[in-house]
Amino acid sequence: MTGSRQGPRRDCDRFPPEDIRGPVSPPPPRLSLAPAGSAPALLDGAWWPRSRDLHAELPALAAVLDPLWGRITRITVNPARWPVVPRRVPVAGHVVKVGWFRAEQDPHGLLLFSYHGGAGTCWSSLRRRTLTRPPG
Repeated sequence: MTGSRQGPRRDCDRFPPEDIRGPVSPPPPRLSLAPAGSAPALLDGAWWPRSRDLHAELPALAAVLDPLWGRITRITVNPARWPVVPRRVPVAGHVVKVGWFRAEQDPHGLLLFSYHGGAGTCWSSLRRRTLTRPPG
């Protein structure tokens, strides 16, 4: 008898491994922002991360805010709510520095620093406050 015996079809036969399909993009961050052009306030928005893993959560957040607030360059958190605070996270072709403050920063707050500018302008810095509600 020639040929091979074919058994029942398995899911792995129908779906190629992830490295062939390409990387799966993370879901967009759960975020609510103050309306553009609104008066300065104590909070510029609220963010509901899906996990306590800042290394996984911050890149998507910064990538969404880059075009709205200018390139995010630094993020600070209070480590009381985060088990691990990375020093840097990759975001859409650049690296964002991450820092922390215990006494000086609200445990539920997140500070984002950005800069924006254009031809013939000086770089300016922008500081934004975001309320964060970690899971759990």
